[in-house]
Amino acid sequence: MSRGLADVYKRQARVEPNVLPVMPVCLVGSMVDGKPNFMTVAWFTRLSYKPPMVGAAINHRQYTRQGIVETGTYSMCFPSRTLLELTDYCGLVSGRNVDKGALFNVFFGELGTAPMIRECPLCLEVAVSRTVEVATNTFFIGEIKAAHAHADVLSDGRPDMTKIDPLLLTMPQNGYFALGERVGEAWSAGKKMKGEKA
Repeated sequence: MSRGLADVYKRQARVEPNVLPVMPVCLVGSMVDGKPNFMTVAWFTRLSYKPPMVGAAINHRQYTRQGIVETGTYSMCFPSRTLLELTDYCGLVSGRNVDKGALFNVFFGELGTAPMIRECPLCLEVAVSRTVEVATNTFFIGEIKAAHAHADVLSDGRPDMTKIDPLLLTMPQNGYFALGERVGEAWSAGKKMKGEKA
């Protein structure tokens, strides 16, 4: 081990374990008592490629959770930085007190019960296939049944994240960030090392 690397290890400090790397932000939508509602969510992840599946952790007290349980569907709408203020606001107020559906131009797709936001450059329709109770949250595992994107964020027919300009959340800093520079190619940057070790 190099002296420089050893010095770095010596400077490591134990930190609060409730910390995660950067997380993308979305607005999860559901129909609650017949009305569209949205909440800000960053606790979600991809689970499967074929079929495309995702999971979202929703706190038991959330109004949006009620709609997901009622309909078995939800949407994931990805805002760009231009929607920062509205996105944060949707995480500060409850649909019990504020009609958050009225804040957006709402539309529906194939599922019919997963409200989506036209202002968001990318929206997904998700059908719940399984729920897992985790402490204070319900983890809703679902299959992405359809995806909708603005035409101007596509490159070669596919959603381009640099054009979508998604919001990213850091915790415990509790800050919103945007994508930075592209620093490498996935499934390619390490090929040289792979060849050297073959």
